[in-house]
This record gives sequence, structure tokens and C-alpha cells, in this order.
Amino acid sequence: MRVAVIVASMGRPREIEQFAEAMQRQTLKPEKVVLSVTGSADLPNGLPDSIEVIVGPAGACAQRNRALDAVTDRCDVVVFFDDDFVPTRTALADIAALFEAEPDIVGVTGLVLADGVTTGGIPYQTALETIASVEAKPVEPIRFWPRAGLYGCNMAFRASAIGETRFDENLVLHGWQEDVDFAARLGAKGRIVKTNAFAGVHLGVKNGRGAGLAVGFSQVVNPIYLVRKGTMPKPMAAKLVIKNVLANHIKAIRPEPFIDRFGRVKGNWLGFSEVLRGRVDPTAVIRFKKGKRAGRQHHATSEPGRR
Repeated sequence: MRVAVIVASMGRPREIEQFAEAMQRQTLKPEKVVLSVTGSADLPNGLPDSIEVIVGPAGACAQRNRALDAVTDRCDVVVFFDDDFVPTRTALADIAALFEAEPDIVGVTGLVLADGVTTGGIPYQTALETIASVEAKPVEPIRFWPRAGLYGCNMAFRASAIGETRFDENLVLHGWQEDVDFAARLGAKGRIVKTNAFAGVHLGVKNGRGAGLAVGFSQVVNPIYLVRKGTMPKPMAAKLVIKNVLANHIKAIRPEPFIDRFGRVKGNWLGFSEVLRGRVDPTAVIRFKKGKRAGRQHHATSEPGRR
């Protein structure tokens, strides 16, 4: 099966270099690897000629859509990896074998052996060691778990099921929950599952991630938007909103150095204020971000002696 790999990235040339190394190690060479970036500053020097680069405006959904337009008619399976996801050597081969053996599966996410998103991040060398230890173990029987949505750092879809479906570009910036929305729309065409058939480590690199205010706003507004759209069940949306809002407020007392909890709390309340006004628009976060930036510029101008 022809496998295409898509990575949307911004401001992470080091991680792109590591990702290129991971593709070189794959036992099944991909038919196409597409990097969807915002400019040359996102890229390291010396990328292999086999990697196609597409440049355009920032936004996870928009970047993925540009790459999809370039690959869907040239492959059987489309794999989405985050730029800081390190797959096992056999990941692409395992994905191809799964889709060939299970014709009713249209979307799948693999095992995340370790996830640095919830910590200060995982060093690249540690990820390689974790993967090596797993690869040295006997292969386990393949299992599947039904899912309403997939984890965007490592997910794969049958190209024929994708067709003209694209990521919702109303989910702007980092596109929180865009993976759930996309998978749910394809779920009408077949099974959406999690599996142990392939795996990797998510480094959880902090640079390039959404600012606290934008994340907090999306944590409230995006799930409600998807409920109205019909791609997220109400209980799932309620759990996401409550869990994240509570975590932000509790942890703001002693915030982690790698998470802007105060910004997220502010974003949460901006999100609630929009919802209470009857406005459930994920793109409104751009307006608030611009307002915050303008406020900072004005503050710096009016009080030049402060930092």
C-alpha cells in the first residue's frame, strides 16, 4: 500500500530534522512525505530531496489541508504525525499492513509509549531509548479499541475514505480538537479505532505551542462548537471543558513552568463570555489575541521604562 506522511509544523527546525531521521529509519519507505510549513525559518538545512515542502499561512488545519490536496490522489493511506512524534522503525509498515488486513477501518491512532505534553517534555535521546526497548520485545497480538476521535500526534486514514473531506479551518491556530472532528466525520464510512499495531513517543516539545489565552479560549469554545456541529458527543464535550477549566484554575495556584495557566484561565473566561452571549465561534480567539498584542504594544509605548 502507498503511504503518504503529512507533518504540519511551525518554528521547529530541530524537530523537523529529527523527524526526517525517523523517516529514513522506516522499514517501509513512504510514497510521499509532505512538510506543511509557514516559511523557510521552519526548516533545517539539508532536508532530503524526497521530502516535499509546502509553504502557506499558519494554522494546523489549514496547513494539513494544503498537504492533503497534494497527496490524497497519490496514496492509499495518509499518516499524520506531529513534528515532535518519534515513531518506531516499523510504524509505517505496521500501518500499511493494518489497513490492508482490516478493510472496514478508515481511521486509526497508535500507542503513545510516552507523552511529554503533560510533563516538561521528553528528550529526543530518551525517546529513542524507549522505542528501542519496545522494539526488542516480542510482538504482541494486535488489538483494537473503538474511538469517537483520534489523537492528532499520530493518526492514519484510508485515502479513499478521506476523499474531499478536509480539516475544519474554523478551528484556527493550533486547532484544538480538530483531530476528533475530522475522525468523527469519517466515522460514517467505517471504523475509527485505537490500536497497539504501531507506536511511538510524543516528545511534547513546548516551543511553537499555542499561547495560554488562545488555548484556554479553545478549551471552552471548540468542544461546544463541535457539539453544535454534531461531531462531538455532549458528554465528551462536557468532560473536556470541565476537566481543563478545573485543571487551569487549580494549577494556577502553583503553575508549571512550561504552561501558561494564568493565560489559560483568562482564555477560559473569555470563552465562557462568548458562549453566554450566544456566540460559539472558534475564530474569535484571533480577535482576542490581536487585542492582547495591541495592549502590550500600547503599554510598552506609554511606559518605556518598564519591562
